[in-house]
Amino acid sequence: MASVAAAPAVQYTAAENDTQLIIARLMEGGQEDEETCQDLDRLTKYLSEDKASQSNKDYQSLTRVVDIECVDTLLGYLDMRQPDTVRGHATLTMSAYFQAAGEQGAENLKTFFFGRVNRGTYDDYIVAFCVAGAAFPVVPDVTAELFLKEGFLSSLGPLIRRKWKSRKVETACLEMLNAACMNSVCRDAVQKYCVEWLDEIVDQDPEGSLKPKATEPQFDQQEGSISMRRHSQQVQKLAAVILAKLQAIAIPPSNDPNQRVTTATISIEDLSTMFTGMLVDDDRDKSHGQAVEGLAYASLRPQVKETLSRDSKFLQNIIKELENAPPRSPLTYGALSILANLTRYRPILSDEEQKMNQLKAYANAAGKLAAPNPLDDDSHVEERCKRVFEAGVVPVLVTHSKNGSPASLLLVANIMNSLASDKASRGKLAQQGAIRLLLGIWATLPKTQEVGRYVAAHALARILISTNPSMVFGGNSNISQHMAIPPLVTLMTPDESSGRKNLLPTFEGLMALTNLASMNNMDTHKALIQSSWDKIEDLMLANNPLICKATVELVCNLVQSPEGIALYADGSPQAKNRLHIMLALADAEDEGIRSAAGGALASLSNFDGVIDGILSREKGLRTIIGMCDEENEDLRHRAAVILYNMLAADSDAGKRARKRVQESSGVQVLMACAKTSRRPEVIEVIVSALKILLENKET
Repeated sequence: MASVAAAPAVQYTAAENDTQLIIARLMEGGQEDEETCQDLDRLTKYLSEDKASQSNKDYQSLTRVVDIECVDTLLGYLDMRQPDTVRGHATLTMSAYFQAAGEQGAENLKTFFFGRVNRGTYDDYIVAFCVAGAAFPVVPDVTAELFLKEGFLSSLGPLIRRKWKSRKVETACLEMLNAACMNSVCRDAVQKYCVEWLDEIVDQDPEGSLKPKATEPQFDQQEGSISMRRHSQQVQKLAAVILAKLQAIAIPPSNDPNQRVTTATISIEDLSTMFTGMLVDDDRDKSHGQAVEGLAYASLRPQVKETLSRDSKFLQNIIKELENAPPRSPLTYGALSILANLTRYRPILSDEEQKMNQLKAYANAAGKLAAPNPLDDDSHVEERCKRVFEAGVVPVLVTHSKNGSPASLLLVANIMNSLASDKASRGKLAQQGAIRLLLGIWATLPKTQEVGRYVAAHALARILISTNPSMVFGGNSNISQHMAIPPLVTLMTPDESSGRKNLLPTFEGLMALTNLASMNNMDTHKALIQSSWDKIEDLMLANNPLICKATVELVCNLVQSPEGIALYADGSPQAKNRLHIMLALADAEDEGIRSAAGGALASLSNFDGVIDGILSREKGLRTIIGMCDEENEDLRHRAAVILYNMLAADSDAGKRARKRVQESSGVQVLMACAKTSRRPEVIEVIVSALKILLENKET
């Protein structure tokens, strides 16, 4: 009789064997929480390594040993009835599994979810909803597909409206809906199918719950927690958070006249009032987190912003909430989001962009022109910023940002940038540690976080414009002014994050650098020139007159140092070209640019290389003499100083200057300039220059 060959035994790797042992222990249960977390962490490690190894085409994934029963076990640890620590570790394991398992993992999730939902017991609903809520941030596309399956959302209403309430089923369901609202398509579906009964939950009759409809299907009521005929406060609060998310984000208008859009009867303002009341609730762990999450969305609405900012008790509560929140927590991010919403200014739009927005609003409103809400105009935002600042937010931001996440630090930078818009607050901001805070944010954020670093630099610039650098960086301060240079230099490149150039940060950055350079610290001047001179030269030729003027004013301070002087006075072709540009700017159409260039030339005209450079240009001396006829006395003063420096030079360059000025009717020009001047310091310089010319004429 012929023997039958035995099938070869499946060979498993050590990692696969260990994975099966871990899952077996998790299936068996009965371990201490710490042991369960250790097993989950070890499984996460194997799955993460498995994903990394899959780039090798010959590699066989260990997920082959994780069948649907194993998946059922792992996902069961996401049950809300598990300890929070276990759920946290299980979430990481789930994420690693779905990344490693790919399409098969997605299919297993679908099988698990609909298998549980179709069974229809309370325990199955709880686990299914908990898993879906946890899976949304991890595999949003797959979870959204489950969520949007025909008939699923419409089945939730009868489940929630039944006579006897299961707090855990309702809580798990609403946490799933809350997570689903991060997806725009799912959010629209929740608006369509769920908003009516969500509204009923929040607005339930204090004496009892809603009567179930006659057509309501019967659910297995043998398992789960069935203790009330009313929705619990926890469920009410969760429903309120979901309604806030639905109402805070406007639904785009539909062109379908037959499409019915269900809206909540509870207004966003009423929800906001509910959330502010929850902030004084003693149940800090749950109630406060939900209140902050709801307000983070509700405060997107202008009316809510205005109401919250006028509520001094609320501002104290939310700042206290932030102060007590753990770093890098959802509570921290939510509190910062509220403060960022209250203080956010509208983006500055060009005339063309404003017209385009009006056309879009007209089209979206089906012929009704939607005007911007006046509560979001600059004057209202400015007042809100003042109230937030006066509530004492800055010291809390300074303390809390030491261990902040990149996302939180971006919000802090935005808040500080808005607060720094008010010139009157800048000195106090500096006193309360804002400069150290912003320097820390700029240094902490990775270079890939360009927007956050740019906003922090802009806020820093605004404060440094209005404060005395010697008070900030001098004395007992352990902050070096050199630390401020790199972030401010980044502002020299205009912000194009919105798709267009925003020159305001560049302008204010230049003003801050000019103020910093006014300390006449030679090391600061040297560092600035070495790090940014190419950018400075480009900005001197900017089409925007304010940018050009601010840049030349910065140069005016930089040429007080040897490095700055050498750029114009060393006689090199580059120096001559720079001087030619400065002379052209001294003859610019804009008076501010002429004044700034005149100031720089007044500082440089002590040096022979500059004197010869002015004389060698056809229009050089003519430009300087022409400034003596300016109506603005400051410009005449600059011209007089330049001429005096050139005439007083005890060198061959000085001799040439005296001769050329006399030949150019310098005496008559200076005498006319003296007659139109009133300030003693201007007249004194003119007289000194005239004296040199007249003495030279006699000799």
